[in-house]
Amino acid sequence: MVAKLTDVAKIAGVSPTTVSRVINKKGYLSEKTITKVTEAMRELGYKPNNLARSLQGKSAKLIGLIFPNISHIFYAELIDKLEHELFNRGYKTIICNSEHNSNKEKEYLEMLEANQVDGIISGSHNLGISDYDRVTAPIISFDRNLSPSIPVVSSDNYAGGTLAAETLVKSGAKKIIMITGNDNSNSPTGLRHAGFASILPTAPIINVSSDFSPIRKEMEIKNILKNRKPDAIFASDDLTAILIMKVAQELGVNIPEELKVIGYDGTYFVENYYPQLATIQQPLKDIACLLVDLLLRKIEGEEIPTTGYFLPVHLSSGKSI
Repeated sequence: MVAKLTDVAKIAGVSPTTVSRVINKKGYLSEKTITKVTEAMRELGYKPNNLARSLQGKSAKLIGLIFPNISHIFYAELIDKLEHELFNRGYKTIICNSEHNSNKEKEYLEMLEANQVDGIISGSHNLGISDYDRVTAPIISFDRNLSPSIPVVSSDNYAGGTLAAETLVKSGAKKIIMITGNDNSNSPTGLRHAGFASILPTAPIINVSSDFSPIRKEMEIKNILKNRKPDAIFASDDLTAILIMKVAQELGVNIPEELKVIGYDGTYFVENYYPQLATIQQPLKDIACLLVDLLLRKIEGEEIPTTGYFLPVHLSSGKSI
């Protein structure tokens, strides 16, 4: 049975109003009274209703995180760092997995608004600008242009694409291609292939949808390797790059002698379990800290610019080039 405020009052030997004053830190209260109430709350496992308190004008200290695929290793690591940073700043998190589904994303936005979260960090974009403009809670975006009024934080995707292309050219590769996922040209992630194309304007850029199953992606990559016979590939994410290396091995293609591969993300997982993969590394911790810092500044009412938050990337060499 869930403990109520009146149960706490009965055990502590005080009135429900006194319990409420202890919880909300209002008015003068003796240390003895505060101790009795907190001990009674601990004994009963009573948790104050933050949402009810927020209706009284108090902060619920809740932040909503909306991301398209929380099982993806990059998003999983970013969410982990965001949660850690927010917790250290006194906030709890509600994690929402939109799965590239506009209906889920819309329902999550409505749910977060209904629960009066203090702010939202979103890396998902399946809705129109008007849907996000209707949200009253402060929002900061990661790698997605949600609305002209919402600040966007990302790694320097254009520089990353340029660096990947330049590195492959310097390695002596001649038949270089890029394989992308669902990169939206209207969002920062689309700048990866724009940067790549600035160095290699005639190089093929091939889309292999992020929505494909691993088996379907493997089949598509196998066809690309067999029919196009590239000697270098820049993949727009590390998991695709790892799959390319797997398929190449099955086809008897030697890496890096016959095929050079560069990925993009540079997560802790890749760094420790696939150190042989060369990748453009995003500064995940810095991204998380900047997202949280900007959001808390907006929550406090500060006006902040909506653009210009591009964090530098660097090449983690590996052995695949």
